Amino acid sequence: MNLQDILFHLFNFAAPAFALALLLPLLARPFFRKQAWLLPWWGQVLVNFVVGVLALLASLWWLERDGKMLAYAMLVLAVASTQWLLARGWRR
Repeated sequence: MNLQDILFHLFNFAAPAFALALLLPLLARPFFRKQAWLLPWWGQVLVNFVVGVLALLASLWWLERDGKMLAYAMLVLAVASTQWLLARGWRR
């Protein structure tokens, strides 16, 4: 496998985490209008992306295979929990 193939596989592995990290802060704004956000939107994207990739890596280690539905459920749960914390959802 050459470098181009390795990068292609890494980008495809991280693509669901990036898509979710990008969409969640933008879609969460209407639901948490009155909240004081801990970070600006780009900071939330960065934190959500890191948490999402870590969740995917943990599921890859635990399930020993990429692309299972449980891995994507873990991704959604991890990133949604992080977004709730960043939005200070407990103060609502």
